Amino acid sequence: MNELAEIISQNEEQIRTEWLRDMTKSLQRADLMSKAELEEQSRSLLNAVVEGVRTSGPTNFGSKGWTAARELLQQVSASRARQGFSPTEVATFVLSLKQPLFAAIRREQAKNQDKLFDTVWVATEMLDRLALITTEAYITTREELIVRQQQELLELSTPVVKLWEGILALPIIGTLDSSRTQVVMENLLQSIVSTNSRYAIIDITGVPTVDTLVAQHLLKTITAARLMGAECIISGVRPQIAQTIVHLGINLEDVITKAKLSDALALALQKSGRTVVRSSSNGVASTRTPVTNKEG
Repeated sequence: MNELAEIISQNEEQIRTEWLRDMTKSLQRADLMSKAELEEQSRSLLNAVVEGVRTSGPTNFGSKGWTAARELLQQVSASRARQGFSPTEVATFVLSLKQPLFAAIRREQAKNQDKLFDTVWVATEMLDRLALITTEAYITTREELIVRQQQELLELSTPVVKLWEGILALPIIGTLDSSRTQVVMENLLQSIVSTNSRYAIIDITGVPTVDTLVAQHLLKTITAARLMGAECIISGVRPQIAQTIVHLGINLEDVITKAKLSDALALALQKSGRTVVRSSSNGVASTRTPVTNKEG
């Protein structure tokens, strides 16, 4: 329907003016987007729509003629998703074009009711399809953002802390699942290599419950650390967790466990040949590495 393209082209300035006016009334987001940017996006979309209708028809969106419109809407939707626009606000960018476009069609085809209804129907279908493209692009971008944020949160929630020379601590808060276990394992192994540590304390004080799956994830992490030459100690084993482990029959016989992080640190210091002593002068604890004098 080249007539639809001609109507948009001939009435472009008026359509765009009314379109921007309607969007300004319904979407007050000057904090996220300037008026000049909104005007540029509106002008570009109208030009792309005219090109698509002229070359490929109003509903053949898979054709080459609609490439510019599709890419523009995908870029606009992705940009607005990152800026913090809601799905309704993004879809309204296209749907708010209906009223000024229908008004232009009515002015041009008021004398032929059949043609008027046909053109309005085609325009409605076209704008609805464009709105769907906008929404799909928005959802895709939001899902990518959510996945990336989840990955960042996983990395932030599994820090590896250097407690002493050669001794690392990995405090775990929350439940361990497969994806988080992978992050925990990677962070721990990288820290073992970078710090050349021989002892790693995995503190599970913040883990609400330990079931068979969580225990398996812990054992995988401990096994991987052993392959890198580090010995692991699990601390924060509360009475409830100990009872659960026994009740489930989870085998932790080869794993050293302690009730408190301080106990695990003391054991790691002992295994590394250090002792903790309290200074009588200021009451501050310090470490001392035993030295054996050899003669001859």
